Amino acid sequence: MTAKLGILGGTFNPIHLAHLRVAEEVRELCGLDRVLFIPAAMPPHKALADDIPFAHRCAMVRAAIADHPQFAVSDLEARRPGKSYSVRTLELLREEYPDDEFYFIIGMDSYRSLEIWKDYPRLFDLANLVVAARPGSAGDDPLRLLPVVIQDQFCYDDQGGRLLHRSGNRVIFLSETFLDISSTHIRKLVAAGRSLRYLVPAAVADYIDRHGLYRCRERC
Repeated sequence: MTAKLGILGGTFNPIHLAHLRVAEEVRELCGLDRVLFIPAAMPPHKALADDIPFAHRCAMVRAAIADHPQFAVSDLEARRPGKSYSVRTLELLREEYPDDEFYFIIGMDSYRSLEIWKDYPRLFDLANLVVAARPGSAGDDPLRLLPVVIQDQFCYDDQGGRLLHRSGNRVIFLSETFLDISSTHIRKLVAAGRSLRYLVPAAVADYIDRHGLYRCRERC
């Protein structure tokens, strides 16, 4: 039986309430059966702050989503060698879930910089893209924001708010409830001994405290 699977990747260093809210809104608005969180093992485009091991970041995601029956976490990117390229992850997921319809969730900043992603044209063959944008941030033509070399592979969908790729997959634009929370800010708060209440789930704050994560700045 075909299922609608949302896929949300990231370093999750640490995961916070904005990540969870985006996943929940996309799940609801796209009618997804499940959202799979995939922590990056070796991010290809930026260094991993504080060198937090994959096992800790994955455990924090697991703690954050424990009470949501339609959220799950995958350690797929830690089980394969090399950098955590999204296109390779989607190819492996397609082998694992051949009958599912994929919804790959990214932010507008990522959508604007797709040309730096490895084999980015292949993404549109593998999944629908769901672009989460801040309210009021969709002023530019979404087709023109794509790399020029692939613009002719798309047309406007008459249903509105989306582009249709020649594969039949879509690019869907959703305005999210914007929560101005960043993992960078959370790491700074921990280093300063500040509270994380209302920024991360309580289980994540407890995990950070128990394992002494993000505290190195206090000793430097």
